[in-house]
Amino acid sequence: MTASSRPRARAVLVVAAALACAAFVALGSWQMKRLAWKEALIARVQAHLHAAPVDAPGPARWGALVRETDEYLRVRLRGRYRPEAATPVRAVTALGGGYWVLVPLQTTQGFVVLVNRGFVAPEMQPSQRDVAADDAHEEEVAGLLRFSEPGGAFLQRNDAAAERWTSRDVQAIGVARGLTGAPLAPYFVDAEAEPDLPDAWPRAGLTVVHFRNDHLAYAATWFVMATGAAAAMALAIADGRRRRKCAPV
Repeated sequence: MTASSRPRARAVLVVAAALACAAFVALGSWQMKRLAWKEALIARVQAHLHAAPVDAPGPARWGALVRETDEYLRVRLRGRYRPEAATPVRAVTALGGGYWVLVPLQTTQGFVVLVNRGFVAPEMQPSQRDVAADDAHEEEVAGLLRFSEPGGAFLQRNDAAAERWTSRDVQAIGVARGLTGAPLAPYFVDAEAEPDLPDAWPRAGLTVVHFRNDHLAYAATWFVMATGAAAAMALAIADGRRRRKCAPV
């Protein structure tokens, strides 16, 4: 590199470092905003989990449900199960691989909600898996409101014709089971375990409530990179000043 080209190269380096520093600071700031959002979300969910159950939202409220504020809300329902329309959905839980058992509940309010009665192991007989509750009497159910999981799992689509369900897709299950006689809620409910029947099958109460929160680490990484870019810019500027002072008059 010739002496005349050094100042130009140095100027390019300074500009590039300044742009990189600004970009890294912006990314770090964005991650800090995401951190605040995630912490607020976790706080809301924890408040839901420890609150007393409220009546499950009826049709008038379905259009206003929002995942960030309403998911994992503790709700209660009363009605009769329809075990003939139970649907096993593939699941992996703390007990291993198996199925969630989703059963329609005809509520006393006149609408239907899919209730995840809990987990069963794959070696259970179909009669054990499909019949989740007695529909001869009304039951009260408490659980967590969950939003529908349309389509299927990653790289594993739901196949209603083959009775292969990999996600709890409320609308698709409703169509497959012919749940057209009453309004079907756009959510499902993960039933809570009954204190007096902790080892009952299906095994309820296995909902995992966990939110990955690495935003602080990501923000720190971007700010460290911004510091490095700022240091490179400062060194380039200092080098230019030093060279100008040492240049012959």
